[in-house]
Amino acid sequence: MLRIGIAEDDHKIAILLKTALVESDYQVAVEDNGLDALTFFKAETFNLLIIDVMMPGINGVQLCMQLRKEGIKTPILMLTALGTVDDKVIGLEAGADDYLVKPFHLKELLARVSALLRRQKYVDEPETNLLIFEDLQMNIESKEVSRGGVSIELSAKEFALLMLFLQNPNRLLSRQYIAEQAWDIHFERGTNVIDVYINFLRKKIEKGFSRKLIHTKINMGYILK
Repeated sequence: MLRIGIAEDDHKIAILLKTALVESDYQVAVEDNGLDALTFFKAETFNLLIIDVMMPGINGVQLCMQLRKEGIKTPILMLTALGTVDDKVIGLEAGADDYLVKPFHLKELLARVSALLRRQKYVDEPETNLLIFEDLQMNIESKEVSRGGVSIELSAKEFALLMLFLQNPNRLLSRQYIAEQAWDIHFERGTNVIDVYINFLRKKIEKGFSRKLIHTKINMGYILK
């Protein structure tokens, strides 16, 4: 469950926010003082922080700036009753990721929260063009394959077949699954086309190497391990 920290000194607004977020399946913790929030947000792990600008201790802008100085990259949604362009700029320059002016609709706040969490997921889990297993490496974008630093040339079908194995390491793949996933064709039990291409692929990625990578499970399929 995703965890959200709130720094808001207005008790009614804090309760309103917490209730709406909990009902949306988030875990929520609330602080009503800027200094207490700074200590708490540094000590605990959150997926998102919602910070009000006007607070005792230190204000929301100062809190945001200090969190960023401490290296905390958690997305921050700043709340404020001040809605001028300059106020928004100050908040964003302090390190906030988004800015919502009071009064606001809970529906909009939840949409902003969802968008920030979705954006952070892409930052935390960037897509990679590299698939690696042991000393075998594939670059999906450049279509380059190598093992132990030695370049390997593959046909289009061999490449698709190897990519399927690399995406499913240590998992038994049936012939039918391989046909449908790697080449998008219907598997016919009477054909040995999958076995033929497995042999082609084995010769290219295993020749000259002591360890086999693609193993046969009789009457079941193949596994990369």
